Amino acid sequence: MPSNHRHVYHLVQATLWEPVAATDGIYLPPTYETDGFVHATANTQKLLSVANHFYRDIPGQWYCLRMTVKTLSLTGVETVFEGTAPVGDIQPGFEGAGDELFPHIYGGIRPAAVLQVHIVTRAADGTFLAVDGVTD
Repeated sequence: MPSNHRHVYHLVQATLWEPVAATDGIYLPPTYETDGFVHATANTQKLLSVANHFYRDIPGQWYCLRMTVKTLSLTGVETVFEGTAPVGDIQPGFEGAGDELFPHIYGGIRPAAVLQVHIVTRAADGTFLAVDGVTD
């Protein structure tokens, strides 16, 4: 893992995460079967760019899950830092997409791996504005 980033962050729709958290289940995003892994970032400065590029048109409340490679590993999944990849059929054309490696989580996210769930603030038009306690 790059030494300048301590945590791994994953953006998730509240309606998809809440049932998993309530039942201690395993979260897999809607594009998992296509992509083969769970997308994440370790760079908090990329969170809003990633969110607005890939998820701006998906309505509703979103959360940002904060984890570490270690907490993910303790739940039996591997995190590999790799080049940017498409999310479903959306290509990674956001600014800085090729500047660094991104954590790809090979397996689902269990609540036990999550250190904190952060609230995401959005504008009325769907623009992601802030991740409470992370980007502000």
